[in-house]
Amino acid sequence: MDLFSFIDCANRTQSLSDLFDLLVGSAADEGFGQVAYGALNYEETVRLPDHPMPAIALNFPLDWRKHYFERKYHEIDPVVRRTAFHSRPFLWDQLLERRQLQDGERLVLHEGREAGLKHGVSVPLFGPSGRISVLSFASRFEDADPVRHLKHLHAMACQFHVAFGELARPAAGKKAIELSQRERECLKWTAEGKSSWDIGIILKISENTINFHIKKAMRKLGTNSRTVAVVRAIRLGLIEIPGLAGRSMSAWIDTPPTETDAT
Repeated sequence: MDLFSFIDCANRTQSLSDLFDLLVGSAADEGFGQVAYGALNYEETVRLPDHPMPAIALNFPLDWRKHYFERKYHEIDPVVRRTAFHSRPFLWDQLLERRQLQDGERLVLHEGREAGLKHGVSVPLFGPSGRISVLSFASRFEDADPVRHLKHLHAMACQFHVAFGELARPAAGKKAIELSQRERECLKWTAEGKSSWDIGIILKISENTINFHIKKAMRKLGTNSRTVAVVRAIRLGLIEIPGLAGRSMSAWIDTPPTETDAT
């Protein structure tokens, strides 16, 4: 499923469990069908049944889940501990290569591999009021290449995060969001992969003015990420990107992570 089709299906889904199933199926097409979604610094959120903190939804192997939570591995899991220090997706294999991991952190990753989670990638997701979530994809295959699928998985994670949040909020608590014409134009060109400099040339206004409008739109949409702002604006029908193909969608997703991506 290309990214535009995934967004379209996610926008039509009205069930949290169906939305998670959609994500799992789409990620499985990429070879990363083991998925975990968690809230790292807040608890007041809707969760799928039988998912203890910090998990919101996951389909990791049952034996590993039981082992993981019985031993309270979420307290030493390097993915849980270190997500807040990354601004972009990071690979589990990269975590293992870093010497500063504690023995317990390495134990979690090694035992996860033995349980069938061979290669993984985690996507940090930031929300209003400093909320931090993480969505992780893992593969059962030894030859899986997370870097190859990284942009697609990142885009799906952002869309899922926005869609899940919209479905989980009570209707009475949802406020109408209004974007100015200029804010919508800036987000539409961002979705087409254009930088602030590019958009300034197209709209014949300064790069600083473009950044001003994009930041205003991001505040209204409750995010500090351009990617999530675009995804949420599309989901809410605030912007439309006719005929947007998977290649165009991936243009505004961050490049593969490096050792210097931690913030």
